[in-house]
Amino acid sequence: MTTAHDALIHLMIVAASSDSAMSEKELKRITALIDRLPVFESFDKSRLEAVANDCADILNGPDGLDRVVEQAVAALPEKLQDTAYALAVEVAAVDLFLEQEELRFLEMLRDHLSLDRLTTAAIETAARARHRRLPG
Repeated sequence: MTTAHDALIHLMIVAASSDSAMSEKELKRITALIDRLPVFESFDKSRLEAVANDCADILNGPDGLDRVVEQAVAALPEKLQDTAYALAVEVAAVDLFLEQEELRFLEMLRDHLSLDRLTTAAIETAARARHRRLPG
C-alpha cells in the first residue's frame, strides 16, 4: 500500500525522470526536500531506496505512469494535494528549463488533483521565482 510519504516521493521521482533522465541536480533536490520539509519529518529515510525502487517497478509495468499518479493521488489526504503539486514543480524546475515531457506530466498531475487553476499557477510562479538567477 502506498503511504502519503511514498506518494509524494513517487511524484517527485516521476517529475525528475519524466524527461527520460534524472539529473544530479534533481536527485539532490529530492533528497534536500525530504531532509528539510516538515511533511517528511516522520519519514524513515532508510526507506528511500525501497520507495524509489517501488516507483520504478510501477512505472515499468503496464500503464505505469497512470498507475503511479492514480495510486499517489489516492494515497494523499486532500490537504496534501497542493504540497504534492508544489514538490513536483520544485523538482521539475530545478533545471531552469521544463521539457515538453515534464510539462505534460505536470498537466496530467493537475488533472488528477483537486486543485484550482489559480492555486497551480501560484505554485508554478513561486517555483520560477525561487529558481531564478541573476544574469551574467
